[in-house]
Amino acid sequence: MLLNIKDLHARIEEREILKGLNLQINPGEVHAIMGPNGAGKSTLSNVITGKEDYEVTDGDIEFDNESILELAPEERAQKGIFMSFQYPIEIPGVSVTNFIKTSINETRKAQGLEEMGASEMLKEIRAKAELLGIKKDFLSRSLNEGFSGGEKKRNEIFQMLMLNPKLAILDETDSGLDIDALRIVADGVNEFKNENNGVLVITHYQRLLDYIVPDFVHVLADGKIIKSGGKELALELEAKGYDWVKEEAGI
Repeated sequence: MLLNIKDLHARIEEREILKGLNLQINPGEVHAIMGPNGAGKSTLSNVITGKEDYEVTDGDIEFDNESILELAPEERAQKGIFMSFQYPIEIPGVSVTNFIKTSINETRKAQGLEEMGASEMLKEIRAKAELLGIKKDFLSRSLNEGFSGGEKKRNEIFQMLMLNPKLAILDETDSGLDIDALRIVADGVNEFKNENNGVLVITHYQRLLDYIVPDFVHVLADGKIIKSGGKELALELEAKGYDWVKEEAGI
């Protein structure tokens, strides 16, 4: 099993947000988590990746059959967990290319591998950039500085393709995207997914799931998953909202 979340409870300051969440992701699977505002969707992604503002009070997160709760965020990343942020930060003075070179080689070093050769790196960068319609001058710009919303999201997917993690978490990746940018982002995710990795898509809207088709859809409300189903569940949620699911669950 790639990711196994068991009875997870987490809080920020004194406010409990996750209240006994369970989720299992196997290699080769795409899972989507949907839910109303304030349900705990972004908290879940932050807790998986190890953001320090959150305290896990009970339960466990296993990745590749090993608990990761004691690992720092960078150690989790080196083990193969990637998150595409809803609001990526700007890093003035660090180019897109230099950022990705450093990220890849730090990850390889942590895994006991040699640095990727310059010619191999360049070949990979060009191939992935072409796939996402990224122009050459974009790669020399400072990371996320002055980027439009669509450029930021495209860059996040570029990083994902280059780093090739075992688990990719996409947190509200579709927010602020027009239909063309959405399609390019989805093409990148579909290029990435294979039988050896997993994808967790966190979204408000069903429209992204027209392009990245999930194997499983989960409804997160009141800090736990209250309903799971196939891709048709997303369509039902789009049509009927969340109240009926919450009523079913007695929330």
